[in-house]
Amino acid sequence: MFYWLMKYVVIGPIVKAVWRPWIVGRRNIPAEGAAILASNHLSVMDSIFLPLLIDRPMSFLAKSDYFTGKGLKGWSTRMFMKATGQIPIDRSGGKASEASLNTGLQVLGRGDLLGIYPEGTRSPDGKLYRGRTGLARMALEARVPVVPVVMVDTDTMLPIGHTLPRIVRVGVVIGEPLDFSRFAGMEGDRYILRSVTDEIIVALQRLGEQEYEDVYASTVKERVAAAARAAAS
Repeated sequence: MFYWLMKYVVIGPIVKAVWRPWIVGRRNIPAEGAAILASNHLSVMDSIFLPLLIDRPMSFLAKSDYFTGKGLKGWSTRMFMKATGQIPIDRSGGKASEASLNTGLQVLGRGDLLGIYPEGTRSPDGKLYRGRTGLARMALEARVPVVPVVMVDTDTMLPIGHTLPRIVRVGVVIGEPLDFSRFAGMEGDRYILRSVTDEIIVALQRLGEQEYEDVYASTVKERVAAAARAAAS
């Protein structure tokens, strides 16, 4: 009820009126049953516009930091995350990664839509980066299709480091579902997981025509941070 109220009464109408978002390929999302929506990640606003522009409710796996803030800002962020269907997860690795996987499988097990960013974090510069294999493992274990999704111009609307969004029209392009049933029962094979992940990233690159770099986005962010620290010392 809370999700519906935010999407159709409180947040949704305002966002649509101000930014006039567009969508292509909405029919590629299954009308029923579980599926993973695998999206590129340009801005924190991605998790708002994608759920807003599709007919079915969906959930995103979001880092737990968004749900633990204090004060008015922490409360408003937490409420906003819940309103947009996001689920807190610990992304520190190890057992936390296993817990995140199980959380995603629970969503899919209910027959719902689950949103995942294969790159694992926002792109620092608008490029598309190497995908993490957790998405592939989840898709194979749950035996669900993966729908490639490309967000357009959300990084122009809210660049990294900015707090106030610009009035820029943004869009969503949804590709045809990818079927990985040929790999059923092979979710324990790391080579298969890498192959599936790479196929998803290729589909995203073709759909959005982003420049691709075969390195993890988190690695690029670490390099940038290290360079900034060196320059400041």
